[in-house]
Amino acid sequence: MMKRINPTAKKQKKNREILLVTWIFSLLFLSMAGYIAYYSVTHQQELINNSYNGRQKMLLAQNRRGKIYSADGEVLAHTIVDDEGEEKREYPYGNLFSHAVGYASNGRLGVEAQANYYLINSNAPLSEKASLDIRNEKYPGDDVYTTLDVKMQQVAGSALGVYDGAVLVTEPKTGKILAMVSRPDFDPGQIGEIWEELINDDESSVLLNRVTQGLYPPGSTFKIITALEYIRENPDTYQNYHYQCSGAITRGEDRIQCYHGSVHGSVDFTRSFAKSCNTSFANIGLSLDRKSFADTLDSLLFGQKLPVSFHYGISRVDVSEDILDGDMMQISIGQGTTSVTPLQLNMITCAIANEGTLMQPYLVDYVQNSAGGKVKEFLPVSHGRLMSQEEAGILKGLMTDVVEEGTASRLKGLSYTAAGKTGSAEYGTVKGDSHAWFTGFAPAQDPQVCVTIIIEGAGAGGDYAVPIAKRLFDAYFDAQ
Repeated sequence: MMKRINPTAKKQKKNREILLVTWIFSLLFLSMAGYIAYYSVTHQQELINNSYNGRQKMLLAQNRRGKIYSADGEVLAHTIVDDEGEEKREYPYGNLFSHAVGYASNGRLGVEAQANYYLINSNAPLSEKASLDIRNEKYPGDDVYTTLDVKMQQVAGSALGVYDGAVLVTEPKTGKILAMVSRPDFDPGQIGEIWEELINDDESSVLLNRVTQGLYPPGSTFKIITALEYIRENPDTYQNYHYQCSGAITRGEDRIQCYHGSVHGSVDFTRSFAKSCNTSFANIGLSLDRKSFADTLDSLLFGQKLPVSFHYGISRVDVSEDILDGDMMQISIGQGTTSVTPLQLNMITCAIANEGTLMQPYLVDYVQNSAGGKVKEFLPVSHGRLMSQEEAGILKGLMTDVVEEGTASRLKGLSYTAAGKTGSAEYGTVKGDSHAWFTGFAPAQDPQVCVTIIIEGAGAGGDYAVPIAKRLFDAYFDAQ
């Protein structure tokens, strides 16, 4: 006997299915709407800064772009209005802050890009806005105060001279950037006039901020990292290390020589670092566990996003368990495929100076409205530990010996103590061509300031980069 289907029950089942689907789609719609609303609130700056967002034009039609100041109150960028009522961005220091402050036309760069949201918004008092409305004038955009120090920037620019390269000066305990110089540079006030020439020149790198985006072989400054890994693998015996330097070390067809053919003789771990002995560090590199070394590089943020709010290059070191001995020797002395930005090397140096803790580097200190009220303040933020306090202390001692007994002796015997590491990084196909590096801090016992310098194609770091570091340290402590 066939079972009869109740039409009413069938209809009810169908209605329940339709209702279920309706509820599912309604829930999905509400979830998407909620997410969009949440994203709009939490990512307001990103949305407004997007070049496709017409809100920017509306704000600029209503508000005059705010000023950018140095930490000591000097105007670094402001908007002037000519007799025809046309607005033009003016940069009183010309080329000096070209990459740090940047420009706001033909795209944006530097603080002009990073703080664009604040500069084009106005939190002026309502009474001031009402008065401007009556006169049919624009509201004043909020002003941005940076961490940059004009004196330190001037010393850095002057010391770099005619060389291309980069100089970065920071406070290791706060992360504040005091000076950021990249060469070659440009006049941001003339960016409209020189734009076509710059973008049509395939060989030009003028717009590249070498401090944050320049990728270089680190040379012997990388021995800081090789030393850290050796200490981590040999915490109780690293001081027992000894090596007989004959000026060269060979593995198969690969050969490493000490800089300028130096022969250092019998060296321990400290002297190997102080004298920057390539053959000893190549020997150390061969003894390292490669997986552990790769983990250390990860902990130092190589190949990773950096905790900064401006554009930067990704530093890379390719270490794996199957890497060849010849490549490992090159990496151990900062050569081969190793590439690092001055920014990242400075961050690692700051972590050493700050007992292993990295403070996030930053350029914008606070935002202020036209009446002097603070709209937003940016406080120092810890990124966390890159190394233990004990490891940082050992590295600080090694870097102090570089000044006292090694390649940075031009910083010895001054009114302050200093610590650091020099580097002479070979590049290109011409033997002997090298970039000059220095990274370090002062005072050695209680670091207040950190400097990282690269001079392209200059030669030895001890001869060219260290004197610049001395001028920067002198300027910093003269101002105290």
